[in-house]
Amino acid sequence: MSEATSLPVYIQISEMLMREIIAGRLSDGERLLPERHLAKSLNISVGTLRKALKDLEQKGALFRRHGSGNYIKFNTKFNSIYSFFRVELIDGGGLPSAKNLDINLVKKPKNAPFFGESDKCLRIRRLRFLDDLPCVLEEINLDSTKIDGHKFDNISQSIYLFYKDVLNLRITSAKDSATLLPVPLWSPKEFKIMNFQETVCIERLAYDQSGAAVEFSRSWIDTNIARYTTRIS
Repeated sequence: MSEATSLPVYIQISEMLMREIIAGRLSDGERLLPERHLAKSLNISVGTLRKALKDLEQKGALFRRHGSGNYIKFNTKFNSIYSFFRVELIDGGGLPSAKNLDINLVKKPKNAPFFGESDKCLRIRRLRFLDDLPCVLEEINLDSTKIDGHKFDNISQSIYLFYKDVLNLRITSAKDSATLLPVPLWSPKEFKIMNFQETVCIERLAYDQSGAAVEFSRSWIDTNIARYTTRIS
């Protein structure tokens, strides 16, 4: 097993705060704690916090009032790294992270919908965490024609960011379906639902910038910790 490449700390903090805003735990117009107090509560330096706040401001999630502080600015079209990751802690929000379990070029699943002409795919199995709690088991299958001969032994925390930066592939839309499926045998002990026990599973068919289906994935959710959430506005 290998840990996924970590995002810079300031990006992790920015994304965590953005997910708190989206979940409604930070409300529109709310004033954040003074920077020194907020940095201490997050166990980071003031310099790192300021980089995170600048990133939030650039993404339209924050505005500053000179001499007053930093204020939340709600936006339904946030440019978030995790905009396609729809799982939250039961109380909302949570900072995503991931551990890669297995990355291999394999035959496509027999029961998968059509997602590219090749009979092979890059299969990525990993365990997702929210605030360090293991809550989602993922199997992601990317059509092998999209990997352009690359070989991988590690992939960053955000797979869609990896697609964009390394493969020049952008996922622009997806169709999600919820079902009940047994937890697969390859599930690690950290995922607390036992093998073969049924739980909520999100099946996703994802499309690239040309509108072609290129990826099929399954995400098993530990519903004792987290839930799938989508917001309509």
